[in-house]
Amino acid sequence: MSSQAQDSVVKPVKTGILTISDKGYRRERRDESGPVIAGLLESHGLLLLKREIVPDQLARIVDTLVTWVDREGLQLIVTSGGTGLSPTDVTPQAMKKVIDYEVPGMAEAMRAASLKKTPHAMLSRAMVGVRKGSLIINLPGSPAGSRENLSVLLPALDHALQKLGGDPSECAPPQVF
Repeated sequence: MSSQAQDSVVKPVKTGILTISDKGYRRERRDESGPVIAGLLESHGLLLLKREIVPDQLARIVDTLVTWVDREGLQLIVTSGGTGLSPTDVTPQAMKKVIDYEVPGMAEAMRAASLKKTPHAMLSRAMVGVRKGSLIINLPGSPAGSRENLSVLLPALDHALQKLGGDPSECAPPQVF
């Protein structure tokens, strides 16, 4: 393979899935959203390195996200669960402690698409944010909600990850006047 061809090879994106569920952590309920997310990410060509279930505990969520980004170098983390209004739903609070900045358009796109199916979508507090160049996406805990929301983001995901990875190319072709 020529060096030019080697330069054009895309490196796999190191990815993790974090399911946030007290019942899942205690093995009182099977994690059904994790496999759905894994299937979508793997079919999109992403390299799944980590998959874990943690309880709905703020410190545990924060610690896991920080470790996965800072120590393990994951470039994409997709969480499932803990984004609603229940007193135990603390994923957004954990995200606020972890991320450097939000990517509100991605969360808005998920809610907009979900509103076409259920008015309950407006209750979602799911966020998308960046920590040290890694993208963290919150999805609902249900398998259907996870599938629907992640599917909305997939068309923009590669571009987002390329930009976070330092791609200097223009996002749109320059206009000639």
